[in-house]
Amino acid sequence: MATNNPATMPVLMSSAFSRIFPPPPLHFYPKKSSPNFISPTSSSTRDTGKTRRWVPRTFLRVSSSDDPTVAVASAPTKTSSDADDEDVIDSAADVVRNFYTGINARDLASVEDLIADNCVYEDLIFPRPFVGRKEVLQFFKKFIDSISIDLQFVIDDLSIEDSSAVGVTWHLDWKKRPFPFSKGCSFYRLEVADKKRRIVYGRDSVEPTIKPGETALIAIRGITWLLQKFPQLADRL
Repeated sequence: MATNNPATMPVLMSSAFSRIFPPPPLHFYPKKSSPNFISPTSSSTRDTGKTRRWVPRTFLRVSSSDDPTVAVASAPTKTSSDADDEDVIDSAADVVRNFYTGINARDLASVEDLIADNCVYEDLIFPRPFVGRKEVLQFFKKFIDSISIDLQFVIDDLSIEDSSAVGVTWHLDWKKRPFPFSKGCSFYRLEVADKKRRIVYGRDSVEPTIKPGETALIAIRGITWLLQKFPQLADRL
């Protein structure tokens, strides 16, 4: 039954969202910074046998406004955390690969040291994130205990350029055959502590079994109409 009662609109709107839309995957927007270049022969590197990042001494940042101000900044100095990062053996991409390898092998002992104590892990089919290494490991223990070892993660693509963030697209295989409705994408943020790079944040977004298609656009149009008709509802989103 149609209603114009504003008090019932948040319930209708929330129900429409939760039933029709899976939560969107995280979009990572990297912080703006000066460019880094790998140059083993650069005059800015020290002869230590390691490849180091060469950073320009200065960079120019030109305002996009009408004021033609040009700001000149010195290159960032090397911090102790940067030095620690250079001594870490595993790259961020390697840590994530090892994470999936451990899950596929049902080897939580090997996964444990890849997860930071304060890790927050979101699987968007669950109502709340898993907080802390203990909760994250309990979640994955329930996961591997509930499925056959014949169901394996397969990495389709993985970003390797960033030392602190990794994006992954993946699917599940059943005995080396693609499993239905199993495509997903994940994002991981990593930090270095005690010369080990660990996952401090993760988010999984999984292919929905029900795909609304153009119905989703109709629902979005309906919800935006409600927000325009009852602007006060936006405060309750």
